Amino acid sequence: MLCALQRRLPTGLALRGMGVATGVAMLAGMGSTGEAERLGERLSNTARLERMLLAAPNPEPEPQPLSRAALVDNGDAADGVYRITPERRALLNTIRYAEGTWLEGSDRGYRILYGGGEFQDLARHPERVVVRRYSSAAAGAYQFLPATWSAAAQKLSLRSFEPQAQDQAALYLVEKRGALAELDRDGLTDGVMARLAPEWASFPTRAGVSAYGQPVKGHRELAAFYDSNLQELRRNRLAALASQESPLPSSRRRIRRS
Repeated sequence: MLCALQRRLPTGLALRGMGVATGVAMLAGMGSTGEAERLGERLSNTARLERMLLAAPNPEPEPQPLSRAALVDNGDAADGVYRITPERRALLNTIRYAEGTWLEGSDRGYRILYGGGEFQDLARHPERVVVRRYSSAAAGAYQFLPATWSAAAQKLSLRSFEPQAQDQAALYLVEKRGALAELDRDGLTDGVMARLAPEWASFPTRAGVSAYGQPVKGHRELAAFYDSNLQELRRNRLAALASQESPLPSSRRRIRRS
């Protein structure tokens, strides 16, 4: 009889605008008084549990670690010789976008081989030749060739192929091509792209073509990606600074249910 009553009773009767007393009164007309009282007690317990759950504070979510693509320095070169300002991070992300290692900002991009495969050991450059349309041993977020990486690593005393080391080596190459000061001053101009074209084949010369006759991204496409990414980085940085200056009490950060 109780199972039959439960099937006939609308789900959540006591929780959807109908009080326990009203539910019990309905049940009294559907079966014996004893069964109605027992089921009414269960409804009352359910309602009490629901009130306890609603009153309990929401646990605060664990903070998720940021990907390298979102990290900028706060006034110092925390990871090496070069500070990573929002403008420089936006350029690094744009290089990844052009080279096919962006992957929506995922840190997996630091493990990409030429051709799209992945490697796992970040202790050193993998130096693995991949044959596709072209043959290349390029690897990492910025598709370093082994000789290019070796020279940059020696210059900067880099001891691994970890993401922070790759970022520093890429900025070294940008400076070596004479583009870093112009980037810091004017952003990603056509002139900056042209200076970087001999370093990254996916960047266009002033004529809009690759310096090596390979597929290339256009000036407008790269500038649009850079500008969008830079604005996002600046917004995130301002939000982080504001949060540090005036943190909300823990109780105010909780989401309260009505």
